[in-house]
Formats: sequence, structure tokens, C-alpha cells
Amino acid sequence: MIIADSHHSIKLLRIRSKEGMNRVQVEGDETFGDLAQKVAELLKIQDISTLAMGKDPNPSTAASISQLADKTIQEAGLKHGDIVYIHYVEPQEPQQQQKGVHGTASLDDIKPNNVKQDEVDDFLEKQRGLIDRKKDPKFCRHGDNAMCDYCMPLEPYDATYLEENKIKHMSFHAYLRQINAAQQSKNVAASSNSVPPLEEQNFKVKVPCSGGHAPWPEGICTKCQPSAITLQRQTYRMVDHIEFSSASLIELFLNYWRQSGSQRFGYLYGRYEPYLDVPLGIKAVVEAIYEPPQQDHSDGIQLKLPWEQEAKVNQAAEACGLVQVGMIFSDLVDDGTGNGSVVVKRHVNSYFLSSLECVFAAEMQRRHPNMCKHSVSGKYSSKFVTCVISGDDEGNIDVKAYQVSDTLTALQEAEIIEPSRKPSVMRVKESIPHERYVPEVFYKFKNEYNVLVKQSAKPTFPVEYLLVNVTHGFPHNPSPLFHAESTFPVENREGLGHQDIATLAKCIKSAHTQDELKKVLNDFHVLCFIQSTDTFSPQEFKQLCRIVTSLDGNMDELNQLNGWNTLQMVLKEAGADSSLPTHSGGSSSSATAPAAPVSCRHCTFTNPPGIESCEMCGLPLSG
Repeated sequence: MIIADSHHSIKLLRIRSKEGMNRVQVEGDETFGDLAQKVAELLKIQDISTLAMGKDPNPSTAASISQLADKTIQEAGLKHGDIVYIHYVEPQEPQQQQKGVHGTASLDDIKPNNVKQDEVDDFLEKQRGLIDRKKDPKFCRHGDNAMCDYCMPLEPYDATYLEENKIKHMSFHAYLRQINAAQQSKNVAASSNSVPPLEEQNFKVKVPCSGGHAPWPEGICTKCQPSAITLQRQTYRMVDHIEFSSASLIELFLNYWRQSGSQRFGYLYGRYEPYLDVPLGIKAVVEAIYEPPQQDHSDGIQLKLPWEQEAKVNQAAEACGLVQVGMIFSDLVDDGTGNGSVVVKRHVNSYFLSSLECVFAAEMQRRHPNMCKHSVSGKYSSKFVTCVISGDDEGNIDVKAYQVSDTLTALQEAEIIEPSRKPSVMRVKESIPHERYVPEVFYKFKNEYNVLVKQSAKPTFPVEYLLVNVTHGFPHNPSPLFHAESTFPVENREGLGHQDIATLAKCIKSAHTQDELKKVLNDFHVLCFIQSTDTFSPQEFKQLCRIVTSLDGNMDELNQLNGWNTLQMVLKEAGADSSLPTHSGGSSSSATAPAAPVSCRHCTFTNPPGIESCEMCGLPLSG
């Protein structure tokens, strides 16, 4: 415990470096240059000019000693007991500088300097990351300006904190800090010049091999064959939470099953943001669901990947500031009670994701790699999330979100595993001489005597070893990017509406004011369809998206876009019988009398005009 004397100018500072924690005594009028001399003497730093200091462990936020030399401890606001993080570069032998730390290549050859990460990763790397704690009324016996072991900030990967707060998997950036801390304890430099600490798993046979034999599949030896694999539950997750910007996203997606009885698949488009409920956490905020061409059945879905319009849809999403963050599919069976409940298929005694779904999720994660400058290859794992809509333990419709482990992705790439007919287990393939080499695969579990045992994963092992749980939810104060209510049909829903120019002309024609027109255009499905018409240049399409999605977007700017004028001519030709109304503010001079409400012939609910399905029962109003 550190006790502070607020009436004395002498301060005790804690110095945290790769050598561990040390303490240095300073006076308030001493400069950082004086502090640097004491630290250099304490840590035996030969070149004091390489020394940098900061208030958090991140080297990128530290200031060099040349910047701080003349600044006093008092001016910096450092108090008795504060931690100062020290970073410095150790001198290397000429041969080491030539070959690199591992003696194989220079650091510039190994480190991916030009990797462009997601903005949320760059942001979190600069954060302090420590978990602040208040004074413990039972154990803390010091003043307000000091701290002890009971109230010192915790690292974001602290196991006790994670367990107490029921965080099953630590965040990826907490995992990175944990690795860096382990490196520091082994006296491995953690400066910005260090070799990236992450390397993706690879279970393939190494080709070529230095063993002096013919390359695989003609030959194999202990040097090139992969080692035995022991499956363990992944301790971290790339995305901690998935947030749907509004409940209407799920409702619109579910309407297809309610009307057709068939399952449905969609891609989630959104963005990544910091998630404050988990130390250094990341959340995926979903703003839209796009449904690609698919053959849907009551018991499954068939997809063709990639689909024809994928590039254009991704471009439309990018123009709105969005990316593909995951996928969602339904697995629902009505239980026949008539009260809206469904059959409970996925639970602790069956499965949460089937082995086939796990393999599909692994393939999608492989296609959406996470760019990471801390990885030797410049990429590591994936932020792609898999969501399934099914029945919960009480028969209510619920969303569950998962990722699969990086181990599964590597196992699939090496063609070691395959789905099983039993959905709760994954199958390990057999080796085929001169064609496929499968190493030994094991997994650990506690038996009936509560003893940890190791068992072969052949021929099958539980899929639960491959799953990473992701929480989900909705915002307390929704502010979705797109307008929730739309009359434009969702793409690729056969028999439940079709997207074409005539339909778009009808939707736009129903808008009599600029505000109404903005609501019509502020729809991801409308924007994707407009993108497919090729009437806008890429730059003009970005302007269109900015105008209709921004709260302060000026609709008068549309008339300045050549693409908009071209689209209007195309829509007028589609309308044929009458021209489109003008949208210059207020009511249009060509506006007709408002359409009458429509009563549902199934449940007699009175619906507003212009919609195709009943808002109460979901059944079609026509026919």
C-alpha cells in the first residue's frame, strides 16, 4: 500500500516498463529530464534518447524524452502514487539488426506497415484500457491521492473481473494487451518496432520442406507435417455485441416466414463501434438486411455464393458508410398452438449451431478477414457475425449471435473436418495416403468424476468447442440510418412483391412533399435498386446517399445531379399514363386526393393506404 503525504513535495512514482514495476522518488520541481536520468540508471538504459514516457501502456501515445525534458513533474499534474509507463529501445548487435529479432528477416520485411485497419481498431489501440476501481471501504486505508492493491486499476483481461461480470470471452483488444504483457514479462520488446505478436493457425502440410525429401504429397516428415491439435474454447472474440438499429429490421425479415412458411437468409450491413459494456469492446451496429437470391424451403435454404449483384450492393452500402458485418437466417417451425409460439429446436441438450452451419460460418469468416497490423500476415481472424432466429426455451422467437473459433477456420482450410449428420457434433476426416494428411486431434472435458480428461476427437467431437458467443440487443433510443416504414418491396421475395422500375415510380409518385420523397429514398432496398440501374456515377450516388440519409440533407441538391435527372426520365417512361409530381416543397400541385384506408379481409384491421400486407396479421391485403 502507498501512503501519500499531501503536505510534502516529495512524490513516489511507480515506473512500469518491460522489466516490471519499479518505484522512483522525485520532487515536484524536478523535470522529466531528471526523472529520465533516474530511470536510465535504475533500468540500465544505455541510450537515454530512445526513452519515451506516457500515462498508458500504448507506445504510440507516449512522448519522447526530448519533448518532455524541460517540463516539471508538478506541471504534468503527476500525483503521489501515479504510474508512468516507460518505453525504450535496446541496442542490437549488428548481426541481429541485419537478420532481425528471430534471425530470419529484417523487421521491415516482417511487419505489415501499410495495413489499413478498421477505424474502431485504431481508436481502441489509443485508449488507456484499464478498468478503474473505487476505494474499497473495507480494505483501503489511505487518502484520496493514493491507491493500493484493492483499488488499483485492473487490466482489461483481468480474469476475476471478467468472471464477476459474466463476460465469457474477453475482447480482442484486451487479448492483444494480454499477449503484449506476456511478451514484456519475457523481456521481449513491446515497442512499435517489435515483430507482430499474432500469427494465424495453419494445419496444412508445409510445402516445400527442408527435410530433403520430395514435397507433399509424394513425401512427408516430422518437419513438414502439422503437430497434434488439442481443441480449446477460444478465450477472446472479435466482436463482443451486435446491435440492431431498430426492431423493425427483424420484423421485416420475419414477415417473409410469417407469410410463406419458408426460411430466409440475409446479409447484415452496418458499421463497427466501441462497446462500452466490455473493456475495449467492439460492437457491430446493423442498419440494414439485404436478402440475396435464394431457394428457400420450410426446412432450409440454398444459396449461390457469390451472387451476381454482390459487388453493386457492397458499393451501395459503402456509399452509405456501411460494410458487411454478418449474416442472419431463420430456423422456425410454428408449434401449432395458434398463439405465435414456435418449436424449441436449439438448446443446451441439442445444439446452438449445427456442424453444417459452423462450417458455413467458418467459410464466411474466411471470406471476410479482419485487417490487423499486429499480425505477421496483415490479417487476423474476422469480425463477421452469424445470427440465427429460432425459438428460445419458452417457445418465443429470439435472435442468437455467434462467431466460430479461428481454430475451426484453420481446420476447414486444411480440410481436416466435415459436417456430420448429427448436428451437435463435427466429424474429423480420415487421412488418405499421398492425398490428405490429418494430424491427431484431441479435446478435453470433465468426466462424471469431475476429472479433466483428454480424448481423441476422431471420429467426432462436440461443436460447442468451436463456438464463440456474441451478445445482441437493440438501442434504448433508436436512431436508425434508414426510414423504418417503406412500401418498396424487399428484393428476391418471389410471390411477395417484385422490384422493378414501375414499382419504384409508383413509390416515388406517392410522395407529395420533399419530406415524403426523402422518406421513400431513405431505404437501403431502394438505394440498392437505384444503384443497379447504373443511372448514377459512383460520386453522384454517394451524394444521393448523403442527401437522403443525413438529417440536414437538402433535397433541392438532387436536381443538380445528372443521375437524378436521368432516373426521373426513366421513371416517367415507366409511369406512361401520367408524369411524376414535382417535389419543390409543400404539397404538389398535381397531388390527388389521398387514398382511402384498406380493411383486411382476414382480421378486419383498418390499414393505412399504400401497403401490401396487413400491419396486424401480416397477411396480404389483395387477392
